[in-house]
Amino acid sequence: MELRVARREQGFTLIELMVVVVIATILVSLAVPSYMNNVRQSRRTEAKTTLLDVAGREESYFSTNGSQYTPATASLGLNVANGAAFGSGYYTLTVCSPAGAACGGLAIPNPPAAPSYQVVATAIGSQVNDTQCLQFGVDSTGQQYATGTGGAVNTAYCWAN
Repeated sequence: MELRVARREQGFTLIELMVVVVIATILVSLAVPSYMNNVRQSRRTEAKTTLLDVAGREESYFSTNGSQYTPATASLGLNVANGAAFGSGYYTLTVCSPAGAACGGLAIPNPPAAPSYQVVATAIGSQVNDTQCLQFGVDSTGQQYATGTGGAVNTAYCWAN
């Protein structure tokens, strides 16, 4: 008499495969928003760094050119036109001198009196999806500004993140 041992077929069942697909979908749905948030933050950092660099260039220009600021980016040694995209292309740069209440579309309260300047970075392209921090600005007094969707002031959050 011959004993036959039942052999299980090798492989995965459909249910096992579906469980793996569900787990992978959950992991991806958690990872993608976090990744996109980090990408937005790195782009914000580029904008803030550029604004502070331009502010430093304005101060240098002021000290060497008869106590005046300039809205001419070329005079500041920049290779970007006023109102054009800079860096990776996710923000435009606007330089105003004297500072105004709505330079580059960023409304600031009590702009400094002339001689003064204001530098604004405005989100463009896919960065406009960053609804918390659409615009950054800095003026000749060192005040920093930031707004989100609808002009909502979000300075503390945007400059910290």
